[in-house]
Amino acid sequence: MAAATASFTLSRLLSSAPKSLSPISTTTATSRLPLKLRSPHPKPLRFSTTHKISATISVGDKLPESTFSYFDPAGELQTTTVSALTASKKAILFAVPGAFTPTCSQKHLPGFVEKSGELKSKGVDTIACISVNDAFVMKAWKKELGINDEVLLLSDGNGNFTKAIGVELDLSDQPVGLGVRSRRYAMLVEDGVVKVLNLEEGGAFTSSGAEDMLKVL
Repeated sequence: MAAATASFTLSRLLSSAPKSLSPISTTTATSRLPLKLRSPHPKPLRFSTTHKISATISVGDKLPESTFSYFDPAGELQTTTVSALTASKKAILFAVPGAFTPTCSQKHLPGFVEKSGELKSKGVDTIACISVNDAFVMKAWKKELGINDEVLLLSDGNGNFTKAIGVELDLSDQPVGLGVRSRRYAMLVEDGVVKVLNLEEGGAFTSSGAEDMLKVL
C-alpha cells in the first residue's frame, strides 16, 4: 500500500512540473548543432579585417619615443630611436605586417627602394621600414632583396612602437600563425610630428606606397 501511494505521489509531481523544466526536444537540440564542417584545405592567408581602421596616433601628434634594432653594414647589431630618426629631420616611416611576406617583399618595400632617390630629392632625410620581426629576420630579408642603404630596415621585435601608436594587427588566427603584427601604413614625419598618415585596412596595400608619399611632398 505504501509503495502504491509513493508511486501515485511521484506521478502527480511529474505531471505538475513547470513546462520550462521539460526536456528539450531532440529536434530542437539537433537544429542547434553546427552542420557545416570545415574544409580540409584552409583558405589562402588574408590580411583583411572587418574592424574599423583606427590608430592611437593621428596627424598633428608627436610620435612617442621608442627604440628599434638593426644590423649595420658591418654586421654589428645597433639600436636607434624615434627621436634620432626624426628630430630636426623629414622622415618617412612605413610599416609592413611581416618580413618575407608576399606583398611586403614584392611591392611595398621594393617600391620605396626604387623611389628612394626621388623621395630624398624632395627633402626626405630618412626612409625606414618597420616590422614586428626580430633584427636577425630583418637582416636576412634585407640581404634577400639586395637592399643597401636606400631604406633602413628596423626591428620593432616586441611591438612596443606598434602598440604605442595603436596600429596592432592580430593575425594569430591565420594558418601561418603570425601573431600580433603591425597594420600596413606610411607616415611623413617632420621633427617628430606626424604630417601625413596613410593607414591601411589590415594588410591591404592601396595608399601606403612610395608613389603615395611622393604625392604629398
